[in-house]
Amino acid sequence: MQQTVPKIELPGELESPSAKLVYLYLTTHDGSSITELQDGLEMKKISLYSILSTLCKRGLVRQEAERYHLVQ
Repeated sequence: MQQTVPKIELPGELESPSAKLVYLYLTTHDGSSITELQDGLEMKKISLYSILSTLCKRGLVRQEAERYHLVQ
C-alpha cells in the first residue's frame, strides 16, 4: 500500500532556496528556536536571523519569545 504525502504549498514570494528551506522546516515543526533551526538545517545563525526577519516582515512567520512559528 502506498502512503500519501501531504502536499505543502510554498508562498509564491519565496525566491531564495534558503528561505524555502526554513519555511518547509517550520511547516513540519510546531515552532522552532534559532538553535533548533541551526541544528536541523545546518545553517549559520546569522543567515537564519536574516531569513527569519524577512519572513516575519512578509507576514509568513511570527516570533513568540525565542520561538518562530508559521502564520496560519
